[in-house]
Amino acid sequence: MSRTHRLFQLMQALRNLPAPVTAAQLADATSVSPRTLYRDIDTLRELGAVIDGEAGFGYTLIEDAHLPPLGFKDDELEALVLGLREVAAVGDPALADAARSALTKLRARLPERQAHRLRHSVLVAHRFHPPALPAIDSGTLREACWDERIVGFAYTDKNGASTQREVKPLSIMLFDQSHCLLAWCLTRDDYRAFRLDRMSDLHVTDRSFRPGRVPLLKTYLDNLNEAAGDRLVRF
Repeated sequence: MSRTHRLFQLMQALRNLPAPVTAAQLADATSVSPRTLYRDIDTLRELGAVIDGEAGFGYTLIEDAHLPPLGFKDDELEALVLGLREVAAVGDPALADAARSALTKLRARLPERQAHRLRHSVLVAHRFHPPALPAIDSGTLREACWDERIVGFAYTDKNGASTQREVKPLSIMLFDQSHCLLAWCLTRDDYRAFRLDRMSDLHVTDRSFRPGRVPLLKTYLDNLNEAAGDRLVRF
């Protein structure tokens, strides 16, 4: 095993194993002696990785902007390119711009051979009928999901009937031709999905439902998968 490959393996072990990770666990994961492991930790730190801890206490990898980039297999790179191009094609305007920016940054950080593969990837994402644009600020809605804050909005259903809703926002999912908010509706006391292009007058309240988002979302997705014959992707 080359030293470079061993350092990549060490980074992966620091990422994947429950922190703090003992030196014995890391040495076993990279098939080296404890003395070599300590030298490899020092090398990663010199390269810019922020690793907290020391021998006898365990190590924790702290992600930050100075973390050296990991290498990608060619198939992994193709998957990243396809995913980002799909977001650029179907995401709301802010996410589409973010996806294009991420592709530019990724290309700038890759070795030239892989940068060439990114520029001329054989995988392309295109939608002849992109989803309807959200009628509200989807960025604000995403933040409300992360912050676990109840939101209110006006909603117009497919028959043109309008209602006022207050919900616990859980996730935003692309269903066929529309972005939908998955939520627990306080007005209906049940799970509901709301098309973002039919929402208006969005406002975020100061009422928190933390830490309820993860269990509520899991139950909702389980229900959707069961109703769809388990054809939905689980998150």
